[in-house]
Amino acid sequence: MSNKRLAIGLAAAVLTAAFALPAAARTFCCTDKSGRKVCGDILPEQCEDRAYKEFGDKGKIRNVEAPLTPEQKAQREAEEARKKEAERIAAEQRRKDQALLNTYTGEREIDIARDRAIADHEALAKQAGEKYERAVKRRQQLDKELEFYTKKPVPPDLKAQIKEAETEILAQQKLMEEKKKDVDATRAKFEEDKKRYRELTTKPAGR
Repeated sequence: MSNKRLAIGLAAAVLTAAFALPAAARTFCCTDKSGRKVCGDILPEQCEDRAYKEFGDKGKIRNVEAPLTPEQKAQREAEEARKKEAERIAAEQRRKDQALLNTYTGEREIDIARDRAIADHEALAKQAGEKYERAVKRRQQLDKELEFYTKKPVPPDLKAQIKEAETEILAQQKLMEEKKKDVDATRAKFEEDKKRYRELTTKPAGR
């Protein structure tokens, strides 16, 4: 027999022996509803809705959890959602912290930025106040004109001017209130930024 034929024969013998080997044995075990241990080489019916162990070759053991009930599934999904939200908040805080450190080199710069922002709001509030005063004076003048029409119809043009003055008064009042809130919010924001900046840049004692 030639060497080539001998090699082919050996290879065929090896393949035949490989296919003839039994598959790695597995055993599935669980504790049924009555507390009795149940095992089988395929998953026993009693184990389908329960936690079980799968014993493989070389002593390998795989633990399989019982299928979740709808309530357990909802609870797990809620917990995962809470975890993701916590991770999102933490990532957002890290982003804000880095932006804070990149923007300022000291607390004094934070104070300067705060004062500049407040000055902008106060300037707009001042403009609104001046417009408000003019609108009030205009309304007072229109009221004097209105006195001439106590016993006769008020001209449409005078009515329109009165309405316009009232609208302007309300608009500027609202703007002044908004600017006051903006000033308060700006102070609070920059105070919080400064507090956080101090936490990030001050090393704890003993380090």
